[in-house]
Parts: sequence; structure tokens; C-alpha cells
Amino acid sequence: MFIQLELESAEPIYIQLQHQIIEGIAKKKLHPGDALPSVRSLAADIGINLHTVNKAYQQLKQDGFILIHRQKGVVINPDGVPKADKAFRKQLKSSLHPLISNSICRGLTEEEFKEMCSDIFTEFKEEGEIHE
Repeated sequence: MFIQLELESAEPIYIQLQHQIIEGIAKKKLHPGDALPSVRSLAADIGINLHTVNKAYQQLKQDGFILIHRQKGVVINPDGVPKADKAFRKQLKSSLHPLISNSICRGLTEEEFKEMCSDIFTEFKEEGEIHE
């Protein structure tokens, strides 16, 4: 699997793990119905506590990215990720506030911020096309 964690990062490991799995879905490295390793297996493979993996998986399940079956294990949601609704858009806007305020404080212009966002969208689209 493509998971690469920064153990010295200020960002908690379970959040890094969530982000990497979501990025794998966005870049089409992971497809609806694909199996993910079990909690124990992934924890052993990347050398982290199984409770950390479980926490990430539970959040991904709650957000609709994965399904957890007792017999089938963990799979990327076969129906695909739920589309952005009003609640998601509100949460996204809330998440962007500190990023934008921090950027403004550090002298980044609106155009620079938008360009960075555009570059990241392009990166995801290009990598998604390569792995389809």
C-alpha cells in the first residue's frame, strides 16, 4: 500500500492515515470495492498501534469512505464516496478559515492561494488519469 506517515509530524498519525487513504481514492489508486488491509495487518505493516488504525478507519467509515464488514473486512465504499452536501460544504468552509487567515498573516495573496489550490486540483486530476 502507498501509506507513508511522518512520525515526527505535529499532525496526529490517525489523521495522516485518513488523509492518505482519501488521497488514494481521489487519485484513483483506490477504487470502490477495493479491499484495505485489516486493522491488525495495516498496523503491523506500517509499525503503528492498532488503535491508531482503528480510529482512522472508524472516522473514514463515519464519513462514508469505507465500509467495515465482519466477514468481508474493510473495503472502499462500493457505492462511491457520498457527494458534497450542505453539511460538507459548511465543514469545508470552516476548515478553510484557519488556512486562509494563516496565509494572509504570512503575506500570501488571494491569487497565490488560489493558484496553490488550482495546482493541487491539477495534480490530483493528472495522477487520477494515469492510474485509471
